Amino acid sequence: MAIGNLLKGGLLAAAMTAAMAGAGQASPASMTLAGNASPPIGHYEFCQANPSECAYAGGDAGPAILTEDRWKEILKVNYTVNSTIQPMTDKEIYGVEERWAYPRTVGDCEDFALLKRKMLIDAGFSPSDTLMTVVLQPNGEGHAVLTVRTDHGDFVLDNMRNKVLLWSDTEYTYLKRQSADDPARWTKLQDGRAVAVGSVK
Repeated sequence: MAIGNLLKGGLLAAAMTAAMAGAGQASPASMTLAGNASPPIGHYEFCQANPSECAYAGGDAGPAILTEDRWKEILKVNYTVNSTIQPMTDKEIYGVEERWAYPRTVGDCEDFALLKRKMLIDAGFSPSDTLMTVVLQPNGEGHAVLTVRTDHGDFVLDNMRNKVLLWSDTEYTYLKRQSADDPARWTKLQDGRAVAVGSVK
């Protein structure tokens, strides 16, 4: 479904209501933090190359208030990036196993998430509420998504789907994400829906 159709009339309100309804279910609406984690090497190198993107910006002011306008912007950004960037691996693009960068026409999963983060920050979202996140797919492969923290829970923007879901409604196991206090630091996640992952590399 095109984003223009989704945002028309009652469809937007219905989508927002359905997403928020997940926050009242048994699974926690917000991810559980479990201490400090080492940043992915790709993000560390990204910060070295783009220090302003990872600079301390005053700490955590709390989750974003999820208004209808903000929900509309979240859906728009997720759809726009997913529909304009072609998925390719870092090996195919750069000839290396791991490189995080803003995509122009092609990108790996973390590149999609980086661009979505930048677009949401440019639209007025706080850096502390737009957090790069590392997960495991059901097949055991690593994957990167963007988490948006809100007062109705943590929502996931994923290059594999245009629908924005509450984190606990996805099929992933959550390992770690950027710290809300400092974008250069990372935090371990305790996925309450699954057996805890003991080691995060």
